[in-house]
Amino acid sequence: MTFPAMPASVTRFFTASQSGDIDAWAGAFAADGVFHDPVGRPPLVGRAAIRAFIASVVPGFHPFLGLTPYEAHTVGDQVAVAWRGAAISTTGKPVNWSGINTYELDGTGLIREARAYFNSAVFQAQLTP
Repeated sequence: MTFPAMPASVTRFFTASQSGDIDAWAGAFAADGVFHDPVGRPPLVGRAAIRAFIASVVPGFHPFLGLTPYEAHTVGDQVAVAWRGAAISTTGKPVNWSGINTYELDGTGLIREARAYFNSAVFQAQLTP
């Protein structure tokens, strides 16, 4: 699948999720970046906190197949992306979810703030035996 046109850091966010590259995924964020994952939970503040969160999620799947963007809209330093996620639980159960992320980029093109909009309950229900 070809990704839609997106700024480099947003593209890196998605490609790193698919390859499971935790450092590259967190590296798409500015050092003081903020990640609301999902919106409604307390945000992760700072690249180190974002990296620690990603590092706590990815190993819980075998494999974590990542997030695939299928539509993106960029206006200045603001980006909105519709995506689908897929993973296989450690018990072999498929997990599929989807959502929309919004990104605000800083002056260097890194993600200053990201907001993930998806139904966390639907995601969690798929992990329940």
